[in-house]
Amino acid sequence: MIRGLSHITLVVKDLKRTAAFLRAVFDAKEVYSSGEKRFSISKEMFFLINDIWLCIMEGEPLSERTYNHIAFQISEEDYEEYKTKVVASGIELRPDRPRIEGEGRSIYFYDFDNHLFELHTGTLEQRLEAYSK
Repeated sequence: MIRGLSHITLVVKDLKRTAAFLRAVFDAKEVYSSGEKRFSISKEMFFLINDIWLCIMEGEPLSERTYNHIAFQISEEDYEEYKTKVVASGIELRPDRPRIEGEGRSIYFYDFDNHLFELHTGTLEQRLEAYSK
């Protein structure tokens, strides 16, 4: 039986640059760095974003941008604060998609390696309710 999400791994070109980005935008806490050791396929670092385990591994970045993304939930009250953090980090904001009333707001942005992130104020229950109207 699936118990939940174990971790998310992203391959990035520059571990230090991505680590700084994760700390600045997500308040990520570093819990491990392999340094020059390689227990997996390359050097890696582990972070906690709230209680979500995010792993970054050194390697070649994605060659193109897609809409595949990771969405983190934020409160409506924190929306502007997070938008300010993203802009201050020098990351490119992606325009929001068209929305219907009640499904929440989102901040979309790509990291240095073409991974798309979303910071979203809504919940699954709110979206289902909005779509049912």
